[in-house]
Amino acid sequence: MEKSKQMKDIIDMKSLSSMKDHNHSEETKAPWWKRVMWLVFIYAASVLALGVVASLFRMMMTAAGMRSH
Repeated sequence: MEKSKQMKDIIDMKSLSSMKDHNHSEETKAPWWKRVMWLVFIYAASVLALGVVASLFRMMMTAAGMRSH
C-alpha cells in the first residue's frame, strides 16, 4: 500500500512540473507578425498539397481513359 502512495506522489509531482513548463507569460509569446507568417505558410502549404493531390487524381483518371471531351 505504501508503494502505491509513493508512485501516486511521484506522478503528481511530474504532472505539476510539466504544467509549470507549459505556462507561457506575455514576454515569451512570439511577435504577432511571426504568428501571422506561420498562418500564411500553413495556408499556402495546404493549398499546394491540395493542388498536388488534385493533379494526381487527374493524371490517374486520364490514364484510366476518363476524359472531359
